[in-house]
Amino acid sequence: MQMSRASARRAGAVAAARAESLGDFRNVVSSSFVPLHVSREEHGRPAPFSARLCSADADGVVFTEVSAQPHLVERTDETISRGGGGFYKVSLLLAGTSVLVQDGREVVMRPGDLSVYDTSRPYSLLFTEEFRNLIMMFPKDRLDVPVHFTEQLTAVPLGAETGLAPVISAFLSQFPLQLVELPDRVRAKLAHTSLDLIGTLFSQMLDVETAARDPHQALLQKIHGYIDTNLGAPDLSPSLIAQEHYISTRHLHALFRELDTTVSTWIRERRLERCRTDLLNPALADRTIAAIAARWGFSDAAHFSRVFKTHYGVSPSELR
Repeated sequence: MQMSRASARRAGAVAAARAESLGDFRNVVSSSFVPLHVSREEHGRPAPFSARLCSADADGVVFTEVSAQPHLVERTDETISRGGGGFYKVSLLLAGTSVLVQDGREVVMRPGDLSVYDTSRPYSLLFTEEFRNLIMMFPKDRLDVPVHFTEQLTAVPLGAETGLAPVISAFLSQFPLQLVELPDRVRAKLAHTSLDLIGTLFSQMLDVETAARDPHQALLQKIHGYIDTNLGAPDLSPSLIAQEHYISTRHLHALFRELDTTVSTWIRERRLERCRTDLLNPALADRTIAAIAARWGFSDAAHFSRVFKTHYGVSPSELR
C-alpha cells in the first residue's frame, strides 16, 4: 500500500504503508518524503525485502516511523532535480545502526541518537541491519535558526554534550502513532513544540561553536536573539537594532544580505510565525485576531490579514 503526504492530510493526517519489495519501498519513501534512490547489496538471488511506514502530518510537520531491512538511501543530484528541496529531516534512530553522510561529514547513529540532514543537498543513509527510524520532516523556514548556521550541523552528533538531546528523543519517540487520536489543534501544538525543541537544541550547539570560532557569526546569533525577544515591540527597526549592538545600520543590512534576506523581512516572518502559533493555540481561542496581531507588533489588523494571507495562502480567520 502507498499513501502520500497529501493523502495523509485527507485521511485525517495519518497514513500507513507496507512494502514487500525494494521497488515498492522505493516508491513509498519517495512519495512519503522526497525523491530518493534506494538500493541494497545483493549476493546471488535477490533477498526478500519488507518495510513498514507510519506517518502523521501535524500542521505541515510530518512525523514518519520507518521499520525496514538493511538498505542504502541516497539523495542525489538527479533526485534533487525532481523536487523536494527546502526541507530539514531530523532523524531519531530507535533500533539498529546507520551511517549518515552529508556535506563531507559522516556520523554513525545508534539507538537514541539524533541527526539532521538537508534535502536541498546530496546525502546518503546506510542501514547495515534491520532498524526502526523516526523522521521529522519540515520546511526549512519553519525553524527560527538561519539556514546559514544550520548548515554546520548536518551529519554531526546532535546535542550529546548539551543534555537536551535525550529530552527531545524521549518526546519525539511518542510520534507518530500517538498523534492518531488527537484533534488537529493539539497535533499542531505538538508540532510547534517539536520545532521549538529542535530550534533550541540547534541554538545551544551553535552558541557554543560559533562564538568560539567566528565572532562575525556570533554577532548575527546575538542579533537574532534580540529580534526574537523584542518581536512585540512596535518600534523594532533596523536603526534600533543597530544602535543596541553598537554597529551602523549599513553594517546590519550587510549582515542580513549574507543570509539572502533583509532585516525587515526577517522581522516580519518571525512575527508571522508567532501569530500563526497563537492562532492555532487552543488556549488562546478567546483572543481576537487583532489582539494576537498587536501582541507581535502588527498594529494594523487589516494590513496583518493581507500580509498573513500572502505569506501562508490562507487568512488568519481561515487558519483558525
